[in-house]
Amino acid sequence: MSTEKTVGLQALLAIMEKLRNPETGCPWDLAQRFDTLVPFTIEEAFEVAEVIEHHDLSHLPDELGDLLFQVVFYCQLGKEQGLFDFATVVERISAKLIRRHPHVFGAMQDEFAANGAKSELNTQALNAAWENAKALERQQKQLFSVLDDIPQALPALTRSLKIQKRVAKVGFDWPNLAPVVAKIHEEIDEVMVEARLLESDPETYLSKVKDEMGDLLFAVVNLARHLGVDPESALRQGNHKFEQRFRGVEALADASGKSMEAHSLEELDGYWDQVKARLKAAHKE
Repeated sequence: MSTEKTVGLQALLAIMEKLRNPETGCPWDLAQRFDTLVPFTIEEAFEVAEVIEHHDLSHLPDELGDLLFQVVFYCQLGKEQGLFDFATVVERISAKLIRRHPHVFGAMQDEFAANGAKSELNTQALNAAWENAKALERQQKQLFSVLDDIPQALPALTRSLKIQKRVAKVGFDWPNLAPVVAKIHEEIDEVMVEARLLESDPETYLSKVKDEMGDLLFAVVNLARHLGVDPESALRQGNHKFEQRFRGVEALADASGKSMEAHSLEELDGYWDQVKARLKAAHKE
């Protein structure tokens, strides 16, 4: 690390310490705790993801800075409470990276170099070493289920994906797409059974519909995993696509001189088709 970058990091830590100064610091920063920072940390991580997905890389340093500041904030709180500091965090992640990469830093270096960096043999060996290292870490933490250390606070789609990846590594997985797709159809049928009963007794069947919808969404995540698609990213992309198209519908409705509510569904669908065709044509150019 260069001296210039080291000074920059130390300056950031000093700024954080000053923000938390009990006498001269910022009231908002002084009011924060570990738990109150969590929503901001999650928000900053998603903002990093958003600029990457939109290929807005000129703003990526700003968003990464916001995310780094969250780490620095936690470290300042840890330092104040005598729990840990930034150096502790750096030491822990450095040790973990070295431990989990024996092909770069440890006993597998010579074997890795002999077989070639991208060989299938190396890939298999590295995956095995990585999983062995993680299994040992879970044992040391007395986490004996492969599911034990999956954070509850993850977005539901992301957590479903991690659950499925974990159980697949111990052989609990379908070998091809056919049963995965069949399961989705099965779950749709089960949702509709409860949905038909919902009108007659909403109080009883609403929770049952919710339960079956959960099974259906879990099955859809499984299909995404088998296709190599991240479901959280795919849904964000779907949200963005819908929003872009709907804004186009709003623009056409406004240009017609009538409010959205004054249009029939058929008219709005016609606007939707126009916007969809225009965006597809623009994308091909």
